[in-house]
Amino acid sequence: MCKIMAMHQPNYLPWIGYFYKISSCDIFVYLDAIQFPRGRNYSARTTIKTANGPITLSIPVSKPKGLEGKAYYNQIAFADTKWKKKHLKTIYTNYKKCFYFSEIYDIIEEHILNATNILDLNINLIESIVDYLKIKNKRVRLSHLSESFAQKNDLIIDICQKVEANFYLSGTGGGKEYNNEQALNNNNISLRYLKFKHPDYPQIWGKFKSNLSIVDMLFNCGLDSRKYFLQNTN
Repeated sequence: MCKIMAMHQPNYLPWIGYFYKISSCDIFVYLDAIQFPRGRNYSARTTIKTANGPITLSIPVSKPKGLEGKAYYNQIAFADTKWKKKHLKTIYTNYKKCFYFSEIYDIIEEHILNATNILDLNINLIESIVDYLKIKNKRVRLSHLSESFAQKNDLIIDICQKVEANFYLSGTGGGKEYNNEQALNNNNISLRYLKFKHPDYPQIWGKFKSNLSIVDMLFNCGLDSRKYFLQNTN
């Protein structure tokens, strides 16, 4: 029996490809028990479209003193809460004329206003969007599978064995750097790479822009978003 596992860090209002990955596997693992990435990363920022083109919304984060380069996701706090009103206002201003604005904005607003840390914020937002899109698979946090895991390729093997998956679905970005296909095969795990072609879809503010947050598609297309890229949406 084929059981496909995919995994990823819990990003902030991720792009469309993130949800394509979720929809393409049987079980998706949030990598919440790993180190928070250094520098600029999509764990704390996302890109939306405005009348003046794409802009990036960033969440200011705070890491425990002495752990600036080694802090884990569950140790990351908000540096302040001023960003909440700023992000919501920016989203509201630029998408309020979209047909599906109200039903999507309410989801985003609730989670952002009630958020106390970035880990729960990101996962709660992703989960609500997955539910909205009716993606039918299982999602689980890495921290709920075990108290400790190996690193890099051995982490993949550990997770696959824990969830009883015999296929690992990898992205084509940074994952390729540490995928050891032979080691996976030696543990009866087959390696697959995600094949994602970014779709064009109806979009406000002029010429189409790709690689935006999933909310851009949702505001413009609502549940019709499913037909553009989702796999497990029975």
